[in-house]
Amino acid sequence: MGLLQFKNGNSFASGVLTYTYRPINPQETTNRIIIPIEIGNGIKIEAVLDTGAPYVILDPNLAPLAGFTPELVLSEESMLIRGVKLSGKIARLGFSLRADEGDDMDIEATVFVPDSAEQWNNFPSFLGQAGFLERIRFAIDPTQDKFYFGTL
Repeated sequence: MGLLQFKNGNSFASGVLTYTYRPINPQETTNRIIIPIEIGNGIKIEAVLDTGAPYVILDPNLAPLAGFTPELVLSEESMLIRGVKLSGKIARLGFSLRADEGDDMDIEATVFVPDSAEQWNNFPSFLGQAGFLERIRFAIDPTQDKFYFGTL
């Protein structure tokens, strides 16, 4: 298949997708790795790959589309996101990585959903380390803008 492999021939990655490397919105000047993902029942969004983010941080305007309901709330938390302290809810939601080559991956992730869409201030969604990236094997090829992923 041509995807990444360990020396013993076992697969490192089972799928690969193309990411974009650009500012997330017109107000930004810093390029970010932006991964296309699906949430809920096939809702396609873009999220910034952020190994410093503690969870998936989901735009509160998108949360209902992803199937977020009050019944799914596991806890409440406050987080400092891009210099703004936001209160919100922690839940588990389903996400999918759709492979350009290889196999798609479905994963349930820990998600922080801010309470206030107004305070969200048009921030992007983020794919964070805890509850998402730590649950998969991944690699970046910056020469081809490829995000490789597989199970642990």
